[in-house]
Amino acid sequence: MKGRWLFVAVSVASLLPVLAFLLIIFWMGFWQGSPGDPVVYTLKHYRELFTDGSTYRTLLNTLGFATTTVLIALFFAVPMAWLVERTDLPGKNLIFALATIGALVPTFFTSMGWVFLLHPRIGIINKLLMELLGLAQAPFNIASLVGMGWVEGLGLSSIAFIMIVATYRSMDPALEEAARVHGLGILRTLRYVTLPLTFPGIIAAAIYIFTIGLSAFEVPAIIGMSNKIFTFSTFIFYKIQPQEELPSYGMAGAVSSLLVVLALLLSWGYFRTLKFSHRYAVVTGKGYRPRLVELGRRGWILAWLFLGGYFTVAKLLPFLLLVWASLLRYFQPPSWAALEQVSLRNFYALPWNLLFQGAWNTVVLMLTVPTLTLILCLAISWTVLRSGLKWRVSFDAVAFLPHAVPHLILAIAAVFASLFLLRDVVSLYGSLAILIIVYTISRISFATRIINNSLAQIHPELEEAAFIGGLPLWQVMRKILLPLLRPALVYAWLWMALLCFRELTMASVLVTSQANVTLPMIVWGLWLGGSLNQAAAANLVVLAFMLPAVILYLYFARRSRFSEASS
Repeated sequence: MKGRWLFVAVSVASLLPVLAFLLIIFWMGFWQGSPGDPVVYTLKHYRELFTDGSTYRTLLNTLGFATTTVLIALFFAVPMAWLVERTDLPGKNLIFALATIGALVPTFFTSMGWVFLLHPRIGIINKLLMELLGLAQAPFNIASLVGMGWVEGLGLSSIAFIMIVATYRSMDPALEEAARVHGLGILRTLRYVTLPLTFPGIIAAAIYIFTIGLSAFEVPAIIGMSNKIFTFSTFIFYKIQPQEELPSYGMAGAVSSLLVVLALLLSWGYFRTLKFSHRYAVVTGKGYRPRLVELGRRGWILAWLFLGGYFTVAKLLPFLLLVWASLLRYFQPPSWAALEQVSLRNFYALPWNLLFQGAWNTVVLMLTVPTLTLILCLAISWTVLRSGLKWRVSFDAVAFLPHAVPHLILAIAAVFASLFLLRDVVSLYGSLAILIIVYTISRISFATRIINNSLAQIHPELEEAAFIGGLPLWQVMRKILLPLLRPALVYAWLWMALLCFRELTMASVLVTSQANVTLPMIVWGLWLGGSLNQAAAANLVVLAFMLPAVILYLYFARRSRFSEASS
């Protein structure tokens, strides 16, 4: 087969940095020193990690935050998925569109909105309740583990919905119908039949969301860090970007190593759950006829009250609060006196030169990263599914690692390598190239999942016929595989472009100069500097830049039969 080894070589070259970054992280935990100093190895960082009480407080904070995130996400996602797939509720296309947009909205956007809503000092709802009820203290506190988990859970509920909805879609309703024949109502049927049968899909989504919560950065950084509530992600960020001392890459490596182990264990649990999901299989080819639960007019009203309340609380309220905050010099509850102070001064005072530089860098990332990722992942997926190599499954396992490993840790490994290992070879630190490299590596697992699923549906006989005709592999890829894979590739490209646009976690470590600044980092910088109202204005500007890309994504995703691949 002409060209096979070229694809294999590209696959190896693509996956080696993944393993290298993991090795760097573990190596960092034993390393002590600064750029230019002699290398000193020590166990001090691990001793401090496991003997310091703050480590265990941070661990409990992280577990509590991730658990709350899962509970909130499932509380909204499971009923939404059931209403969309198992009932006759009208307007389902609208729900899908709103849920998709919800998954694309940056988490730092809603986090800032919730600070203006429920912060104990400036939150509008707290101030109103304290005035109306004569309370001495704020009744709600978003700057807590439960509050942070609430915001993160609302943000991830759209992703949980996308994952769980496929479970309900593939379920044979025969057992539900049998339950209703025996007199069980809708609620009892849900409790004793539907939920147990969809248990693997719900648990898989819970583990997936818990893994994200374990390494989430944006919500803990915006809400928790200023209130001295640290999770592992913000603790690592604090160690590599301290305000009054030198960065402690050794301690960051030790903490990151622990977080990597926890994330890998959760990923193992995720695949174990999927492995045994066949025990709950209820879809058969015999007499499979999907029948929807009839809610009736009263049921429709209750369902839309629930859905409308969710979308209002999750997205609309934070958006309205950001708009209100962006129009004021300092934040205050709505009143006639406040209305007299409304102006566009925050927009005029924005660093527009920096915003345009950030917009240019962000556009370069949106064009470069998805394109490069798809080229590399096409080679990886072909190697896994078509090469016939004995160890091809190991390629797929390594390709999944960027999903299991928190992206913040990948960024730290890249910064460490650029400062200590590659500084005399190539200048990456503070450049746009380092963002392109790390963003690309972080998206490998996502792109390979989509391409693997799509390539598996194309019978190899099409390629075999072309090989017999004498076509080399790259011609087979160009003339046969790429046209057949085009819908999946377009979907994946657009999704990754939007992820590049909204990325803050990795950028918070990698962006070190104006030369590689991105739009989310400008918002983050204003927020960290205490310019909350200007940060709100900048957030709205960023959303305005993002809107055309979201519309383009929805246009293509609606026509793509691969639109469920994000789950």
